[in-house]
Amino acid sequence: MTRTGAATRQTERYEAKRDAILNAAARLFNRKGLKGATLADVAEAVGLITTSVTYYYRRKEDLAAACLLRTIDLLNGLVETASAAPTPEARVTAFIDAYFEVLADIATHRRPEPINFYDIRALTGPQVMTVKDAFNDLFRAIRALLRPEAGSPFDRLEENARTHLFFSQILWARTWLRRYDPDDYPRVARRMAVLILEGMAEEGAVWHGAEGPAVDPDPPVDGEISQASYLKAVTQLVNDQGYHGASVERIAAKLNVTKGSFYHHNDTKDDLVASCFERSFAIVRGAQKQAVGETGWDRITSVTDALARFQLSPNGPLLQYMALAAAPGGIRGDLLAAMDRLSKHFAGEVSDGIADGSIRRIDPAVAAQLITGAVNAAADLPRWIKGKQYPAAIDTDWASQTFVRPLFTGLLCA
Repeated sequence: MTRTGAATRQTERYEAKRDAILNAAARLFNRKGLKGATLADVAEAVGLITTSVTYYYRRKEDLAAACLLRTIDLLNGLVETASAAPTPEARVTAFIDAYFEVLADIATHRRPEPINFYDIRALTGPQVMTVKDAFNDLFRAIRALLRPEAGSPFDRLEENARTHLFFSQILWARTWLRRYDPDDYPRVARRMAVLILEGMAEEGAVWHGAEGPAVDPDPPVDGEISQASYLKAVTQLVNDQGYHGASVERIAAKLNVTKGSFYHHNDTKDDLVASCFERSFAIVRGAQKQAVGETGWDRITSVTDALARFQLSPNGPLLQYMALAAAPGGIRGDLLAAMDRLSKHFAGEVSDGIADGSIRRIDPAVAAQLITGAVNAAADLPRWIKGKQYPAAIDTDWASQTFVRPLFTGLLCA
């Protein structure tokens, strides 16, 4: 064998083992979070010892960054393909079709599972800026898909709000699409594309955008380390750092209390996180029950707008639903069932709107997931508007018009 041939074989073996490590790491990070998975876990998954993994990636943070950049490259490829379509509508449809095709390949094990972006803010180490810049470039590329050749009719902040709405729906679809058979993914993709582009409103339906019924059932009291204070602190930490990143030490530090004080108020962190989900579900459930209006359109738009406003209020945010992926198995099933019931309520309101003529003939189940995804994503809207983490509250009326309304009237509608 020539030296060139031997070098080629060695390179191929190196790349194959590296890919196996990346594939295993992505699966583990998705299930355990960036903070929960270890290099030892990855090594065990691919039948290696930990030092063999460190030959490829010296630190866990390097491995996590490589997984994230790999997913960003995957999505950039889909954006590039979709960008060849002539209009924003065609590009959105092409991107959703291509993305759902990838998800079908993952579901049928024809393609390895890529890492999701839920824990991206928990990434630490020297690769943070590289990943952040790549993610921001991906956001800009997706924003360009929505822009007509003649130029956008929206200013940059409005463009960012609509891009965040669209991109969030893309990422959220990976969670709820698992309920469908992979053979049905193309049909669901078409229905999702129609909903995103054309909205839900029947002709004559009016967007009110009035502040709705969402009320925090147990708002924290200033200066009091109450259970509600713990729930809010844990919610913010889990949203920022992931389930495993929200350690007892971090929670105690955020509230300026000792670990002993934490355990005086709470039995375990798992129980506290479960209570955070229950609090978030109770807020959504309460808003659903209090929704008023003569038509299904009135009720579903009112409750969605109210929940988005709550996300941006001092009492927000809700716990992000994707945190369920890393929740302990003992509580995950009940929490998923509770979340599913809330989405089914949204679907019921959409069905009522179809029946009374206020909502177009659309797929209520898919519409409900888009509503759930939009409510979930509303908490992150300030990041794309101000460019800073948790800035001063943005105007909720503006958010209602530029983020919530396009969900119901169409992503590209003025």
